[in-house]
Amino acid sequence: MNSKTAFKLMSLLILFSIALAACGGAATPAATEVPAVTQAPAVTDVPATAAPAETKGEGEVDIVDWPGYIERGANDPNYDWVTAFEKETGCTVKVKDAATSDEMVQLMNSGGFDLVTASGDASLRLVYGGTVQEIDITKIPSYSKVDVRLQNAPWHTVNGKHYGVPYQWGANLLMYNTNVFPTAPTSWDVVFKEMTLPDGKSNKNRVQAYSGPIYVADAALYLKANNPELGITDPYELNQTQFDAAVALLKEQRKIASKYWGDYLLQVEDFKSEGFVASSSWPLMVNLLQADKQPIASTIPQEGATGWADTTMMAKNAPHPNCAYKWLEHSLDPKVQGDVASWFGSNPSVPEGCTASDLLGADGCKTNGYNDFDKISFWKTPIADCGNGKSDCVTYDKWVETFTAIVGGQ
Repeated sequence: MNSKTAFKLMSLLILFSIALAACGGAATPAATEVPAVTQAPAVTDVPATAAPAETKGEGEVDIVDWPGYIERGANDPNYDWVTAFEKETGCTVKVKDAATSDEMVQLMNSGGFDLVTASGDASLRLVYGGTVQEIDITKIPSYSKVDVRLQNAPWHTVNGKHYGVPYQWGANLLMYNTNVFPTAPTSWDVVFKEMTLPDGKSNKNRVQAYSGPIYVADAALYLKANNPELGITDPYELNQTQFDAAVALLKEQRKIASKYWGDYLLQVEDFKSEGFVASSSWPLMVNLLQADKQPIASTIPQEGATGWADTTMMAKNAPHPNCAYKWLEHSLDPKVQGDVASWFGSNPSVPEGCTASDLLGADGCKTNGYNDFDKISFWKTPIADCGNGKSDCVTYDKWVETFTAIVGGQ
């Protein structure tokens, strides 16, 4: 991403900072707020609402999204994939920003919204909880344009049924200070284990970790590569022994990580002024810091990385289903896909998006990590039934309960 685009992103973040602060960043909810998901339901157990027969819009579509995912030119007139849609369809787009996946789940469960741009750690909770409906992809002509690696992804496809339309994706990168690391770190151990860094100083109180419970998977991914005797094959499918090992690593990390980040604007400030030198992060923050001439770079270490592939999902009782279907089709337009990727620092779910947007540029997808897809273990909701027939994997509610205790120093 070029500096001009990154500057625009900084403008976006400043405008959203008040809203994000009001949301409380990425604070983890109490364990009681997260229902346990024990297994994938049978086909008949998963709510399936037929797509509306009518095609005339109802005049409105209400969307819960990640900040920056839906722009109408208010921050920069060049970034607008809403105005033309509204004129063409007569569907006014109303947006509610959410700072975390847990907030998205809570908002959708409260009702009144049509769509949500859910990450993989929320999408299956929405499916199994009966909050979202099956999508009739025959009503979305552009679905065939979606990257084949995403069309039937397990975080939105259950028993062969689609519960959403892929939107954008990216990796949780290892961001680092180049004055401290003249060459890129090769392992995530720099944020998990106490050690002396290349500048001769300890990493204690100089590294950060993500504040969401899904971060347990980052520890599991590290152990998968470095402790093969644990037998971890999927960082989101952990039996009790594997989970306990990940927890032990996170407790070890807690001794050196003085701060957990959730608000990405605050992480930018932390790296500028608070002395932090390494952390998991998103391409968005890397781009912003580089645009501000900070000594920052990023890498995907030898263990790989976790990541997010966001899906636009429709509420089971969507008030405006026709307009919602029109937006789902619009969201897959290659130029829209490329423009979103340029603004957010993500990657389009439609490959044509890499070349359809002048804003993204010829090298935009490469810069945003498009070629790193196979290195990423994408977020998905941990459930008990993880495919081995034993239903012995630790569920997400336990991830929340345990991770909350770790962050709290217990």
